[in-house]
Amino acid sequence: MTESEVIFEERPTRDGGCLGIATLNAPGSLNALSLAMITSLHAKLDAWADDMSVHAVWLQGAGDKAFCAGGDVVALYRAMTTSPGDEGEAAQAYFGAEYRLDHFLHHYPKPLIVWGDGVAMGGGLGLLVAADHRIVTDTSRLAMPEISIGLYPDVGASWFFQRMPRGVGLYLGVTGAQLNARDALELGLADRVIASEARQDVLKALEDADYRHPQQAVREVLSGFENRALAPEAEVMPRLDHLQVLSDAADITQVVRRILDDPREDAWLAANRARLAAGCPATAHLVWRMLCRHRDGSLAETFRDELMLSVQCCRHTELAEGIRALLIDKDRAPQWAYTDVANVPANYIDGFFMPLWDAETHPLADL
Repeated sequence: MTESEVIFEERPTRDGGCLGIATLNAPGSLNALSLAMITSLHAKLDAWADDMSVHAVWLQGAGDKAFCAGGDVVALYRAMTTSPGDEGEAAQAYFGAEYRLDHFLHHYPKPLIVWGDGVAMGGGLGLLVAADHRIVTDTSRLAMPEISIGLYPDVGASWFFQRMPRGVGLYLGVTGAQLNARDALELGLADRVIASEARQDVLKALEDADYRHPQQAVREVLSGFENRALAPEAEVMPRLDHLQVLSDAADITQVVRRILDDPREDAWLAANRARLAAGCPATAHLVWRMLCRHRDGSLAETFRDELMLSVQCCRHTELAEGIRALLIDKDRAPQWAYTDVANVPANYIDGFFMPLWDAETHPLADL
């Protein structure tokens, strides 16, 4: 990582304190998170948490296209393909650091504001959801599109999907459906909509705020810029009944068949069908299993389970093949191990859930 991949700044506030600003600075990759970026970000936010002069923290992405498009899976692909046998170690290091950071942000002791402008997908959505003050804009596009690369919705998705209306999390997980700012508000992924061009004005107002009561100060500033009228028309809630019918089945094979056979003429639904049809059949099973496993689980339990599953995904062939087809060779023709959800054997999916550690030796046991 070059020093500039995450930029840290402390802007003075009127009372002599400061506002900590962290900028993910890899716009060429839509601010995708590398392991070094994750490590650097965690260390600085940890230091700011203990620094009495830092009143609040603001996290944003460089450029005008994305907050963060997800993890640096290209680097993960190189580790999986150039060091056979060591892929589990690289995966444990990367995903362990990412999930530890996400868990830390969910419990951050100071006001944490995430400016979710533009693309916020995968790991980027994990950062956004973890904040106290989750801002989306008129340009925001959110998704957990892991089915396209043979992974599964991680970064706590098996936990926050459970907090959506029945069936919605499952539908989003198996289709990778894209959401806009209004969807984010209505599904509990964001708190406020603010105009994209207002970023610097919001920061200036935060510099001028009275921080005797920090959370209240941040809420008052952000509420002054909030404008829900900017949010596009929702995609999910107007179709809620339909999505719940599609998702209400006894197993994942039936769910996928209902979605793919849905005759409804609707551009948003059609795009989701196409993504599912081209996506990894094993991923659909992983989404189903994880949602079943974490119906009542804690966030920490979810992250621990995700670390095990993500390492196992790197040991199987699907993730490497999905990254190759989408991001390396870009032929968009992945050769999945199984071509249809109905043909994926149960024992194949069972292999993804083989424990790697016991409770005492788990790398995230302390969460």
